[in-house]
Amino acid sequence: MPTAVTPGPSVAPPPLPPASAAVPPTQGHAKKARPDAEPATAPAAGTDAADGSPPAASQPRPSFGSRRLVDKAAVWENNAWDHVTWEAEEEAAARAVVAQQAQAAVPAGRQAELEQTAADQWNAFYGRNGVNFFKDRQWLANEFPEIFDSDAAPAGQAASDAAPPIVTKRILEIGCGVGNTIFPILERNQDPGLHVYATDYSATAISLLKEHALYKPSRCTACVFDVTSPDIPPCLKPGSMDIIICIFVLSAISPATWPQAAANIQALLKPGGLLLFRDYGRHDLAQLRFKKDRYLAENFYVRGDNTRVYFFTQDEIAAMFPGWEVMQNDYDRRLIVNRKRAITMHRNWLQTKLRKPR
Repeated sequence: MPTAVTPGPSVAPPPLPPASAAVPPTQGHAKKARPDAEPATAPAAGTDAADGSPPAASQPRPSFGSRRLVDKAAVWENNAWDHVTWEAEEEAAARAVVAQQAQAAVPAGRQAELEQTAADQWNAFYGRNGVNFFKDRQWLANEFPEIFDSDAAPAGQAASDAAPPIVTKRILEIGCGVGNTIFPILERNQDPGLHVYATDYSATAISLLKEHALYKPSRCTACVFDVTSPDIPPCLKPGSMDIIICIFVLSAISPATWPQAAANIQALLKPGGLLLFRDYGRHDLAQLRFKKDRYLAENFYVRGDNTRVYFFTQDEIAAMFPGWEVMQNDYDRRLIVNRKRAITMHRNWLQTKLRKPR
């Protein structure tokens, strides 16, 4: 919930202010970031800067969820607090905001147009922003260490285009954008047996990704893939992926297409393979800041740039993959503190790890 808090010896939960009273963290290097953008670098616990950037290398990183706000008078002592519990009146206020948004829904014809042109909208987004909108996700190792379980290549066995190594581990990112996930992986994990697959349904994003200095076909394969389509491209082999990563991607597609997306993930992942998921949680600040004529369906919205976003619950993600082992399925509820402006902002993300049955 967007909430303004004033410092003092005793800070009671304040009433919900207008959405314009709070501004979420900006993202990337863009001059004007999209107002609901994900945090720039490290959304997880243990971040120091107001924009979510990690602490300096000389500073120890606190463990996940370690910053808990016990005394509300101490709210200004950190830039972020973990596992912040909402008051009942805050939850009620959030539901009221969503109910009001639903009174000014986008017309059905316009919704159909947005569905038909979804890839075009993301092509336009990357055409405008290039590689400068999102920052690299340096928080991956903290939240998803499974990706980096083999960090060092044996001497003399680094991958090269001339002599590609035998692939022993395959990681696929669906919705890779311009590579803000895969390049931190490739840079840190020098395992010569690792091959990373990067897919997006924006051809513009894939073209930009392939121009990156770290993109080498011996270690990475990038191709266009619409995860809502039953047609899996030739660059991907069913049943071959050890890990599939979906970060802020399933929220960009219509809930009506989730079954096909889940079927594709199931088809591509090996038995016993992992799905790593992070996305927007229900009643995140970004959801509550939408004005009229942005509401598409329940918890589904269109942004000003014509891309779309959904806000999840834990049950919705688990229901997409029935019978899978739930290793993690938690809300990351954080209170972001802007001490300079003396405001606080409630963010809510959902982080999930699921294992496909063997």
